[in-house]
Amino acid sequence: MSERELYLREDVYFEPLFNQWYAWPYLIPPVTAARYVENTHLRIMKSFVNNYQLHIIAAQEPTLTGGEFLSCSEQQVDDIKRLVERIEGQQKDLLELSAAVRELDDLLLKHTSGESLTPLYEKVPAPLRGYVELVFDREHRASFRLIEPLLYRSGLYKPQLQSLSFGSLTRVGSRPFVLSTPRLPDENHLQVEADFNAGIVDRIFKARQQPIAESELEAMFAAHPNAGGLHYRDLFTAQPPARGPRPVESGVRLEYTGHAGFLIRSPQASILIDPVIATRDPAGEHDVVGFSDLPETIDYVCLTHNHQDHVNFETLLQLRHKIGRVLVPKSNGGKLADPSLRLLLRQFGFDVTEMDECDELPVAGGRITSIPFLGEHGDLDIRSKSAWLVELEGRRMFFGADSANPDIALYTHLKRYLTDLDVYAIGMECVGAPYTWLYGALATRKVGKAIKDSRRLNGSDARQAFDVIDMVRPKRVFVYALGMEPWYKYFMGIDYNENSTQMREVALFQEQCRGIGLEAEPLFASREYEMEALPA
Repeated sequence: MSERELYLREDVYFEPLFNQWYAWPYLIPPVTAARYVENTHLRIMKSFVNNYQLHIIAAQEPTLTGGEFLSCSEQQVDDIKRLVERIEGQQKDLLELSAAVRELDDLLLKHTSGESLTPLYEKVPAPLRGYVELVFDREHRASFRLIEPLLYRSGLYKPQLQSLSFGSLTRVGSRPFVLSTPRLPDENHLQVEADFNAGIVDRIFKARQQPIAESELEAMFAAHPNAGGLHYRDLFTAQPPARGPRPVESGVRLEYTGHAGFLIRSPQASILIDPVIATRDPAGEHDVVGFSDLPETIDYVCLTHNHQDHVNFETLLQLRHKIGRVLVPKSNGGKLADPSLRLLLRQFGFDVTEMDECDELPVAGGRITSIPFLGEHGDLDIRSKSAWLVELEGRRMFFGADSANPDIALYTHLKRYLTDLDVYAIGMECVGAPYTWLYGALATRKVGKAIKDSRRLNGSDARQAFDVIDMVRPKRVFVYALGMEPWYKYFMGIDYNENSTQMREVALFQEQCRGIGLEAEPLFASREYEMEALPA
């Protein structure tokens, strides 16, 4: 009798964990990880232990989703205490590294003479010695840059803190917010002790489309300690996925995959932009693009910037086995707030190409160009952000994600790249969170309220978006990357209504576009757009 073969169920979701917390890009580079462990994780967990009643009440208030409140029960107070004790007892080197950043900032802020920094090297805190270069800006303000490759090769890079968590939408209904609460083993999840490069990772996710023998499955999970009330067999089924990829015979198929994601396919190439692929909910009322819908090979993945809803490990690790190359914007080269995406993704085995501003990469039937963008980063000196111009089969498509337009002069200079566009896709998250929501843990001094209120993670509003549209006059306009789909609330924390500023700005933008004979279409869930190939 032949052995039974099993597929990963379509309703199974995956959460990569670092130190029991949902892994997002700044938790992997050693120095930023240390800052978030100390200033976010430990701080919130200690607050919960000291006043868990307040956290429980706040976590039940939908308007506070995304706030710094642990979504844990009274019965989990001791578990949180143990996690705090484990970090403080076993990860002292990370906490010392975080303290070293604060000490180095203090040292350099006091060096106001503008004289040589060489004598300060011997005063660099021990955890950072040999990992930093001390530098001045043009006005003699002292700072430092990290030598990132050496840090990844040191004991401060900790893949042993990585693990895997699996759950089922059928079982839990909806996923809780992931960025403010550690993932503790419970009855609804399976946690597996394996780092992100373990062989089990790719083999599990290949099983979404390529079945796995039951004996191989048992051997894989037997090799890794696991915990939780969900058994690994509950993740798999003998039924193949109900849907599969559809070939593109000619022309270009543009498919919105949700949030900031697009799949662009021609007979010769497949390109995925900012993928956050949804787990398909059998009880869901909306049709979504799931993992089984994606082609067997994805030639290129283009990532616009280093935020968790654009560089999404949860999705990238599930697709790693089928991705050819990842294209990322070039970083500032060692700035604390701007870690290298190339170095980061190479830790996980991706083939990564770093694209500088206005770089072009030939692809089968066309090319990909990185387009600089401004905004959405709270005025921090972050260079690793890029919109993408994709040209396939004579069609030209621009994907601007969270780009803002504080200076139309930039687009005046970029107009040569943005002429004769078939598609212009722009995000309009025009009222973002204060920049400290994402980057606050990296600050070593208190940030004032006026600064927080002024410097926000804003994309384009209606005026900024329309000014560019009026200049370049594309054939079709899409509005996306707003986080409107409710199934993304677990990492976006956003809950819009018709009176939200963002929705009013989208409506105004649509009205402005209609005034020049264009329809600006907001995207939700999924959308396909077919284009015939044009002669070369």
